[in-house]
Amino acid sequence: MFDQILGLPAHALVIHFAVVLVPLLAAVAVVHALVPRWRPYVAWAAVLLSLAGPVAVFAAKESGERLKEARFATAEGGLGRAIATHESFATPLLLSASGLAAVTLLLVHATRPARDSVGRDRFGRPVSLVLSGLTVVLAAVAGYFCFLAGDSGARAVWGL
Repeated sequence: MFDQILGLPAHALVIHFAVVLVPLLAAVAVVHALVPRWRPYVAWAAVLLSLAGPVAVFAAKESGERLKEARFATAEGGLGRAIATHESFATPLLLSASGLAAVTLLLVHATRPARDSVGRDRFGRPVSLVLSGLTVVLAAVAGYFCFLAGDSGARAVWGL
């Protein structure tokens, strides 16, 4: 399933979803966390990106493992080290993107007013502030690992 798409290695195609969706998720989540007046406008994007971002990272991770097995299982030297470095960022990226997605979904839910209230956070301001802080931190972590994974992959491919 994660081997090829139209005869091309799936990893080369799938990574672009992760490289776009994770930074978008991070940006939208931070906006939702820090700009309360924009929340009604970005909540839908935060929810959709929270669902799609980790799936894209999972698909990139799995397709990368298939590519390594199929073409680079015996890679040694500089290429082997570059692939190992790139591969080492997959799990931290998946975990941080999944954590960001989960906290963002909680934040969206927590900042929606309850039916019986107008303009108040569902679980109170302290909960919203804690979730907002976690969102900002996890967005930075996910962005960091997304950059490291992308940069190390590009260096492995282009020999930089």
